[in-house]
Amino acid sequence: MNAELNEVDGIEFRLGSLFEPVVGELFDHIVSNPPFVITPRVEGVPAYEYRDGGMVGDALVAAFVAGCGDHLTPGGVAQLLGNWEYRGTGDALERVRGWVDDAAQPLDAWVIERDTEDAAQYAETWIRDGGTRPGTPAFDRLENAWLDDFEARDVREVGFGYVLLRRADGLPTLRRFERRHGALGANEAGLGAHLDACLAAHDAQAALDDDALAALRLTVAPDVTEERHLWPGADAPTAILLRQGGGFGRVVSADTGLAALVGACDGELSVGAIVAALAQLLEVDEAALRADLLPAVRALLTDGLLTLP
Repeated sequence: MNAELNEVDGIEFRLGSLFEPVVGELFDHIVSNPPFVITPRVEGVPAYEYRDGGMVGDALVAAFVAGCGDHLTPGGVAQLLGNWEYRGTGDALERVRGWVDDAAQPLDAWVIERDTEDAAQYAETWIRDGGTRPGTPAFDRLENAWLDDFEARDVREVGFGYVLLRRADGLPTLRRFERRHGALGANEAGLGAHLDACLAAHDAQAALDDDALAALRLTVAPDVTEERHLWPGADAPTAILLRQGGGFGRVVSADTGLAALVGACDGELSVGAIVAALAQLLEVDEAALRADLLPAVRALLTDGLLTLP
């Protein structure tokens, strides 16, 4: 229907569960908004095809992670929305990490948890989504079913967000599991374009040893600004923040050395030359300063605050 309304041609439609319609096929890019909503599998609780995949708990997202690598070309990327259960005292993102580690094919992974809801909030969200309003006998019955289902697995809350997976061409090099609650940025070019640039930057810097990295002449991304906070009358700042205007709108806390290095990255001097000059200026050991700053430079490159030549 969407394709017809938008007069889009060239789409091949196949009907089936998860990857069954594409057995034996490989793709450069897989995009999915799967029916991942956690729904009690008991009589009397309606299942809506647009949101319910028919599995217990977060098993559908786990199944996607487990199987997508078999359908990706080496270096191919899968992107999906999903959610994951916090069970007992455990960390849900560690559960997702386990899914990635146990996948059929080696995968790079970047998982961004956008928000969480406790069990009761989650139940209310999806009961209301189905058209049942609070304060009615039907709502109370459905809520009890949801909470009983969560209690059976000791689920205290549910996280949801974005998952980017890439079939590793060799050993996995990217493992990022992060929380961006209430701080997810906006990018006019789209977060997809930002993630693509971040993957390319990650691959480029990961292929360099520290000497090669230090030889680069880097530049600050044009959307990066610096904030300094000082107590009234103080000479030195109490906090220095590097703020990204696009992408995920990251805010990076920097010490004097890192802030000075970033400020000097105008494409003229190499990272190593900047570090050497800073060591003299700050009267610190150059090797120690380099060991402290180079990992931060790698992170700033991957996140798009610094750019490669």
